Amino acid sequence: MMMSMAYHGRGLATTGHKIATRSLSSTFLPRLTERRDGEAGPGGRSSVAGLKVAVFGASGFLGRYVCENLGVNGTLTYLGNRGDDFEMRWLKPMFDLGRSKFVFYSSRDRQSMADVIADADVVINLIGKYYETKTLADKPTFPYLEYKTNFGFQETNVDIPRTIAELCTEMQVDNLIHVSCAAAKPDSSSEWARTKYEGEQAVKEAFPWATIVRPTQLFGPEDKLLLWFANAPNRIPYFVPLIEGGEALTQPVHVLNVAETITRILDDPELFEGRTVDCFGPADFTYKELSEFVYDITGQNARVVDLPKPLVKQISSVIKYWGNPQLTPDLVELWSEDFLPAMTAEQYKAQKGANKILTMEDVGVKANPIEKEAFNYLHRFREGGHFIDAKGYH
Repeated sequence: MMMSMAYHGRGLATTGHKIATRSLSSTFLPRLTERRDGEAGPGGRSSVAGLKVAVFGASGFLGRYVCENLGVNGTLTYLGNRGDDFEMRWLKPMFDLGRSKFVFYSSRDRQSMADVIADADVVINLIGKYYETKTLADKPTFPYLEYKTNFGFQETNVDIPRTIAELCTEMQVDNLIHVSCAAAKPDSSSEWARTKYEGEQAVKEAFPWATIVRPTQLFGPEDKLLLWFANAPNRIPYFVPLIEGGEALTQPVHVLNVAETITRILDDPELFEGRTVDCFGPADFTYKELSEFVYDITGQNARVVDLPKPLVKQISSVIKYWGNPQLTPDLVELWSEDFLPAMTAEQYKAQKGANKILTMEDVGVKANPIEKEAFNYLHRFREGGHFIDAKGYH
């Protein structure tokens, strides 16, 4: 196994760590193609960034793009793997030879999680799941089988982040980046959103100088937002449900923008200690508008039906048992509420003081509009495929 419980870096003690208060204008925030401070070698992927990063949740939607940026910059990266070699080996080409290390762990085995962290300078927690995973278990009475929760929201969103933060404190890791979400609220009707909030508080309690990144809903080639509508006509029988008319608002952010924001934080992590960075797109939409937008691109003959939330929850109570379920009762609750950043753009800019909540704009990342990016991965759903407009193809 890898070296565990290592004490390294600046030798920071819990009581002596200071929250950074420097101005953002005092730091160099390079583009991906520019030379980093302390970088050695020929540059880019084949360079040595002088930074060691441990990543939990590397194989997820956001994780793959974060790993791509780490690999581009020659960062030595420790990737936690809960599966086998085949589940994450597709991440290897993102890194130059010897710049990635895959470490097996169980989120219920504290020591194995410490082995992932090892001597990392920065730990990034990207672990998340929009539904509770279930497994079949024996039952003493007929039908002798029952579904039991394997990983629930409490464990995934609260207990695991707390363990990671505690290990970062014990092992004196320099910096921790914890990815939460903009919907994290203590009074949300969604258990996923409530536990995301509780996870934030648990991380701050165990590692007070952690950087919290709070994106709105992500969109991109593997998303569960626009692709939800594109896949729904084939996966949900007869119709595509819109919860309460789809009037709730969401402000999606491009996954590449969030990954770049995390990369910018890694350029000068001490500057962002104890800070919160909110990531959101340039415009908000109702779910009804998103459905119309998707089907306008794909040309699918989808029967979109306005249904009351209680009825959609009844439907989802059956669908939730499918593998990778298209709809769950908690997702119904989440999509019944506005999924927006904590403030308006004007309120973010009007903030004063060193502890203001930051945005992507503060770290030099410009939000990509959904209209510009969505066509690239939605046009494959058109009848006739990618080349329907190519002359002479059919």
